[in-house]
Amino acid sequence: MKVTVDQDRCVGAGMCAMTAGEVFAQHEDDGLVVLRMAEPPEHLTDHVEEAQQLCPSRAITVDPAAP
Repeated sequence: MKVTVDQDRCVGAGMCAMTAGEVFAQHEDDGLVVLRMAEPPEHLTDHVEEAQQLCPSRAITVDPAAP
């Protein structure tokens, strides 16, 4: 799995950081998404996919086929 984020689309809702805090965080100054782990381990797959679905601005892209 490979995860990417688009900070230009991010609105700082924080759903990603609340759902998958191991993979996502937020900048302290503007609240925008910070990608902590571009290739998370398999046991985090469900959390990452849920974070992608919950993102109101669709700023998270998950490629499940990437090694």
